[in-house]
Amino acid sequence: MSDPVSSVATPDTAEREVMLACAGLTKVYREGPQDVTVLNGLDLSVRAGERVAVVGSSGSGKTTLLNLLGGLDRPTAGTVRVAGQSLAELGEAALGRFRNRHIGFVYQFHHLLAEFTACENVALPLMIRGWKRREAQQRAADILERVGMAPRADHKPGELSGGERQRVAIARALITDPSLMLMDEPTGNLDQTTAASILGLMDELAATAACAFVVVTHDPGLAAHQDRVLHLDLGHLTET
Repeated sequence: MSDPVSSVATPDTAEREVMLACAGLTKVYREGPQDVTVLNGLDLSVRAGERVAVVGSSGSGKTTLLNLLGGLDRPTAGTVRVAGQSLAELGEAALGRFRNRHIGFVYQFHHLLAEFTACENVALPLMIRGWKRREAQQRAADILERVGMAPRADHKPGELSGGERQRVAIARALITDPSLMLMDEPTGNLDQTTAASILGLMDELAATAACAFVVVTHDPGLAAHQDRVLHLDLGHLTET
């Protein structure tokens, strides 16, 4: 599959190709004798280079939505397409390879491997892809420098602050040059200065690599920084 970012020919977001599209997205969970509908026929379209915030009350289904968009969970009904590829058409192995190439994940609580250094954590997606260890770690070192973490590259997560671990997690998501970045409360545990640097990185990636962003947040400042703000309520998205 060709790199979808390479086909973007204009900085105008409205003219760019759709990087994420979902239609009729529905997720129903079985709880005892009852079915609980979390998402109900939800539609969403995000273009290359566009940043979309999703807000809503706790329990409204924001994390469920991210998991479906990233192929970590399967919908009860509806479709998700990323970079033109329907996720439903991919088996588990192919879906894992597709995520590795096209989708970056950043969670509030990092999910770094405790026994690996920052550099090793960041290099891991490329090593899974088949890169040689030395080449992957050199690329990781370059990305860590970009997020201001080069001096801490050889430290393990337990030796890093919360803000430092979050920057390592973002570097790990960036290393694959994803088409789509999914972020769950990316600045939730960060101080104001570090949060501002993360916003700057998001701006840069959206502008230079045409990466599409979906950002789940309770932070009104982070939401307002995005191109669009969508409110998730009763299983539907509405623009605010």
